[in-house]
Amino acid sequence: MVAAVVVVVALALAGRMLLLRPSPPSVPPPLRPARASAPAKPTALYVDVVGAVRRPGLYRVHSGARVADALAHAGGATRKADLQLVNLAALVADGEQVVVPRRGAGGATAAPGAPGSPSTGPVHLNSATLEQLDALPGVGPVTAQKIVDYRTQHGGFGSVDELDAVPGIGPARLADLRSLVAP
Repeated sequence: MVAAVVVVVALALAGRMLLLRPSPPSVPPPLRPARASAPAKPTALYVDVVGAVRRPGLYRVHSGARVADALAHAGGATRKADLQLVNLAALVADGEQVVVPRRGAGGATAAPGAPGSPSTGPVHLNSATLEQLDALPGVGPVTAQKIVDYRTQHGGFGSVDELDAVPGIGPARLADLRSLVAP
């Protein structure tokens, strides 16, 4: 009987020690690699494509689209198009008009009022080439590059007044350019 009491006491002590014993630290669940979040849905831009294209009109393109993408939406250029006057690599901006001139139509190869060239209308800041911007009065190659850099970083010009934000173009130069350029 004494042996039975000793066994019961020993079991009671063992049980109490187990209950009072601190629990082992909990192990956090293994880390799962984070799922790559779905890429952001591209923002839609609307571009008006006119001139020597198969289907002129208003087209929706994705953010980051180039003039070449907008032309593709319009069915491509016609055989009469003068694509040398179009910067196909330029980024398009929302609300921009892409004009594809016809050969021999005297497209915007030179700035209006440039020596020896007929007035061809305003130079479009959102699609003009470096050469077209450089040909503007008071704009040299460095400032032309700054204009292109600005439109690349900011998605194009919403108005001519935004030229004031381009380094090297102050109020006086902006006043000189206002009638010669368009967004």
